[in-house]
Amino acid sequence: MATNNIFVNLPVSDLEASKAFYTALGYSINPQFSNENAASIVLSDSIYIMLLVKPFFSTFTEKELVDPKRYAQVLNALGVDSREEVDELIAKGVAAGGTEPAGTLQDHGFMYSRDLEDPDGHGWEIMWMDPAVAAGGPPSE
Repeated sequence: MATNNIFVNLPVSDLEASKAFYTALGYSINPQFSNENAASIVLSDSIYIMLLVKPFFSTFTEKELVDPKRYAQVLNALGVDSREEVDELIAKGVAAGGTEPAGTLQDHGFMYSRDLEDPDGHGWEIMWMDPAVAAGGPPSE
């Protein structure tokens, strides 16, 4: 079976600021797929964020771009290994120019998440789920 890769393509206003934000979270840039119009951010062996300056992004679609600071089009959820890692990524993201929207912390015991927006307003839910619960489904209430 072929490996399934995920490429999340995001239109950005300031490529350098966006690169600084994502590298501050601990992710790397693949220079092979990066230039003055785009940067390939490596999240894992199979997950990548493609940061594309808005004029370049627009060459891939005829649809109007929305302002992610005003409109939600998608909320990407990124799973991490611990509750502490959720808090660490949020702190790093805010320090690097991102924002944490008010009231987005969710703590269900078996699942913990907080939201982070990059400098352009693209939303990321950073979440941890207890591996035992993830394997067996949520607890009954």
